[in-house]
Amino acid sequence: MQRELVLANGRQLILMEGDITHVPVDAIANAANSGLAGGGGVDGAIHRAGGPAIMEELDRIRPALGRLPAGQAVATTAGRLPARFVFHAAGPIWHGGGHGEPEALASCYRVCLALAEERGLRSVSFPSISTGIYGYPLDLAAPIAVREICTFLGARAASVEEVWMVLLDRTTYYAYERALPLDTA
Repeated sequence: MQRELVLANGRQLILMEGDITHVPVDAIANAANSGLAGGGGVDGAIHRAGGPAIMEELDRIRPALGRLPAGQAVATTAGRLPARFVFHAAGPIWHGGGHGEPEALASCYRVCLALAEERGLRSVSFPSISTGIYGYPLDLAAPIAVREICTFLGARAASVEEVWMVLLDRTTYYAYERALPLDTA
């Protein structure tokens, strides 16, 4: 499944169901933990597919950085992935929505897109950040991601032309499709 939203300036948000480690883009955003220590889910899949070079670089970054606050991200090599970079974004853990989770989630997308612009990249892929083990409700997370990406592509993007939301399953795909602006349905 795939759906493209083409904005007035020709930039695109592309939704697809699939495996983020197989999509050839310039950078892959990773739903990382604050310790940048690898984990399960998307984080584990990215580390397995990318190989040890990603963790070796994180091992060099971690001592100077300590814990990465929710909503922030760091860049590393992509190792064997079909990308140049991985942006490790620490998503928020859901605690009911009253503890800054929406702003932290929005920040994950903004920070990763800013990292792509700083590097002059053309394409970035994202998973559905924080909706797995971190428990962020999918119906609340999808509109935040879509809003941040569309706002960025519509007003702030210089080099970034494509943003891919690579969604693991049909349920997640449909949640993001429902979050698209109504005039594109």
